[in-house]
Amino acid sequence: MKGSNEKAIVEQVEYAIELMDSIVEDSTVPRNIRKATEEARQKISGDIAQLDVNLSTAIYLMEDISNDINMPVHTRTEIWTIISELEAIREKAKG
Repeated sequence: MKGSNEKAIVEQVEYAIELMDSIVEDSTVPRNIRKATEEARQKISGDIAQLDVNLSTAIYLMEDISNDINMPVHTRTEIWTIISELEAIREKAKG
């Protein structure tokens, strides 16, 4: 990762973390969904050198809960947004 590209990636990661925080802090979201979202958030908050692997893990966690039958509709939309953001970050980190 180059200097300006790395800065852009860090900013995108921070945005994804903010989106995840809104789900984790929403008491209307079932506990298992908040827990999985928190795990994904912790993954992408880790070492930037491991970001590619951590992003893949976070995407897997979010996709795994995206079809939960108990999920509020607005949360499902937020999760799809987070997955898209994480995939964009992963692509940018590769290039």
